[in-house]
Amino acid sequence: MTGALSIESGNPLQLGAVWCSDGLNVAVFSDDASAVEVEFFDATGHVSQARVKLVRHVSGVWCAKLNNVPQNWTYIYRAHGARDQSSGLWFDQNKALLDPYAQEFTCDLVIAPEHLSIHEFETADSTPKCRFQSPPNASISAASMPMLMTDRIIYEAHVKGFTCKNPDLPEALRGTYAGLAHPASIAYLQHLGVNTLELMPVQCFADEPFLTAKGLRNYWGYNPYSFFAVHQGYASEPSVAKAELTQAVRTLREAGIDVLVDMVFNHTAEGDAEGSTLSWRGLDNRAYYTLNLDSCAYDNHTGCGNTLNFAHPRVVQLACDALRYWLTDIGVAGCRFDLATVMGRDRHGFNTDHPLLVAIAQDPVLRSGVWVAEPWDIGPSGYQLGGFPRYFSEWNDRFRDSVRAFWRGDPASASAFAQALHGSAEVFESSRRNSSGSVNFVTSHDGFTALDLVSYAEPDNLANLENNRDGHRHNLSLNYGVEGATDNPQIIEQRRRHVRNLLATTLLAQGVPMLLAGDERLNTQNGNNNAYCQDNETTWLSWDWSDAERDMQQWVRDVIACRKRFKALRQDSYHHDDWCWYTLDGKVLTDAEWHQPHLHGLQCTLPDLDGGELCFVINASNELSSAQLPRTGDWQCLLNSHEPSVRTRRGLTQITPKTLQLWWLPNAASHSTID
Repeated sequence: MTGALSIESGNPLQLGAVWCSDGLNVAVFSDDASAVEVEFFDATGHVSQARVKLVRHVSGVWCAKLNNVPQNWTYIYRAHGARDQSSGLWFDQNKALLDPYAQEFTCDLVIAPEHLSIHEFETADSTPKCRFQSPPNASISAASMPMLMTDRIIYEAHVKGFTCKNPDLPEALRGTYAGLAHPASIAYLQHLGVNTLELMPVQCFADEPFLTAKGLRNYWGYNPYSFFAVHQGYASEPSVAKAELTQAVRTLREAGIDVLVDMVFNHTAEGDAEGSTLSWRGLDNRAYYTLNLDSCAYDNHTGCGNTLNFAHPRVVQLACDALRYWLTDIGVAGCRFDLATVMGRDRHGFNTDHPLLVAIAQDPVLRSGVWVAEPWDIGPSGYQLGGFPRYFSEWNDRFRDSVRAFWRGDPASASAFAQALHGSAEVFESSRRNSSGSVNFVTSHDGFTALDLVSYAEPDNLANLENNRDGHRHNLSLNYGVEGATDNPQIIEQRRRHVRNLLATTLLAQGVPMLLAGDERLNTQNGNNNAYCQDNETTWLSWDWSDAERDMQQWVRDVIACRKRFKALRQDSYHHDDWCWYTLDGKVLTDAEWHQPHLHGLQCTLPDLDGGELCFVINASNELSSAQLPRTGDWQCLLNSHEPSVRTRRGLTQITPKTLQLWWLPNAASHSTID
C-alpha cells in the first residue's frame, strides 16, 4: 500500500467492488441495515487490512469510492442492524458477508458451524474473500449462433462427470472446464450430432452440512452462494476458473456448439432459519427472501429452506445483472432455470407478466438469450407447464411421462403419446406458442438414466444414506422380470430395444430434444434415481466402451441424422392437418379407436416438405403384429429399433414387439392411399 485510503462519495448505480477510472467503487444494497462496512484483507484473504464505513444513498445502496487500494486486496461486508427473527431481521456484525455481485472468490466456501445464523460467531476466518471486479461488458462478446430452437439437440451434462474418466484427455484436464473444450470432447459431441451443451450448475455452490456430516458431497451443485462467481472445483487451476470456463465456452461455440448453464434462481445455500448467514440474509433478509407476512418465517417453495423474493426490484435487478454477465462476459447462449416458477411468483402466485420475466423480454441483451424453464416448484400453484412467456422453452415432463407410459405398455396411453410426438400442442398452442416451447426429454439428471428406467421397478438410493426414502417414486419404470443387472440375453435385448425406442421418440418428436449425457452409451447409476450426492463412479461416465454401448451410440447418431435431414421433423409451427394417424394395418384411426385401452400400435404420416412422405410405424405391445403402410410405393426403412443396422426397401407386412420404425417415401404424390 503506497498511501492512506482516500474516501469519496461512491456511485450507487454500480453495485459490487468495481474498478473505475479513478479508484475503486464499492456499493451494496441493504434497506434495513443501520450501517454497512467493507473490510479489506490481503491477497490471501487471511489478514485484515482496513475497515471502511460506507455511506447510505437514498436508494438503499451503501457506497463509497476509494483511492490507494492495492489491486490484490480482497474484501467482505459487515452489516449492522436489529436482530429480530420475528420481524425478519438477521443482522450480525460478526458475520463476514459475501458480496452478491462478486465475480471471484479467494477459494470455494465450506460451510462451518460458525456460519449458522443462530450463533453470533465471528466468521471471517472461515469465509472466502471477494476479489475486485472490472467494469462489465456493454454488449454480448460473441452472439449466439443463429439457430432455431427446434434445430437444437440439447445434451445435458455435468462438467466433472462428463470427462473425468475419459482417457483421451490429459489427466490434468479430466473433469474440468478445459476438458469440456478439449478436441476429444468436441469431436465426441460433434460425432454424436449435438449442437447445444447444457451444463449443470457452474456457479459457486456449497455442500450442505447434513451431507458433509455423512461423508457425502453435493455433486449436482444446486446450492448456490453466488450467481456470478464460477465454481472453482471444476477448474484445472482454481485461480483461473472464470477464464478457463470463458475460454471453453468460446472454443465450443467456434466448433458449432452453444453452451447453456443451469441457473438456480430459486433458493440459496443459506437455507432456512436453522441455516447459515453467508451473504443475502445478513445484508437484507426481508428484501432477498419471501417471508410469511405474519411470522416472517421463510416461505419454502423450493424444498431447500428458503425462496428468493423476485417481488422485490433489487432481486429482479440482481437476476438480470447476473444473466447479462453470463451472456456478455462468459459468453454462454442462455440458461436453464431450475424450479423456474419461483421467478414468476408474487404475493398472489405465478404471474406471466412478472417484473423479472418482463425485464428479460425487454432488455436489449437478455432478449437475445436462450431461456429454458423448469416450469414448476413445490409452492401453491407451482406447476406451470405451458404458462411461461413465448420467449421461454420449458422442460416438458408431460412428454416424459406420456412416452414412458406408452412404451411400458400402459393401457389408454396411445393418445397422450401421439400428442407428445406432435410437440404437445395441447399444452402450448392455446397460448399461441409453437413446438419450440417444449423441451422433450425422457430422462434428465434428476431421475433414472434410460437404461435404469428399463432395469429397475424401484429406485435403489441406499448410497444416499436416507434409508431409500428419497427420489421420485412415480417413475413409470419396469425391469422385464429382473431387478437390476442381469446376464439373461433375452432381457438384455428387450431393455436395449426399449432404450432405443425412448431415445428415438425424444429425438424425432416435434419440439426441442434433450438427451441426458450417457444415455447414448447405456450409462447406469445402478438404480439410483437421485444421485445428487454421489461424486463417484455412480455418476461419472465410463469411457470403457462395450460393443453394445457403441451400437447404442450409433443408433442415437442415426436418429439425430434423420432429424437433421428432414425439416418436417424440426418444424416450429404446428401443422395438424399434415399429421395423419392410422392403425397398424393402414386404416385411418377413428375416435373410438383412439380411446381403446389396448391401442398399443399406430402409424403416423407427414409430408417431408420436399415432395416425399415420412411414416412412423410404432408397436408398443409385446406381440408380433401384422402391419401395412397406409400408402403404396417404394418405401425405404430409415430406422428400425428392432434391427438398427438393417436398411430395407421391402414392403411392410408385420412389425416386431416394442418396435419403432421410420419409413420414407420419395415422390409421395405419385402413389395411392390404401383403401
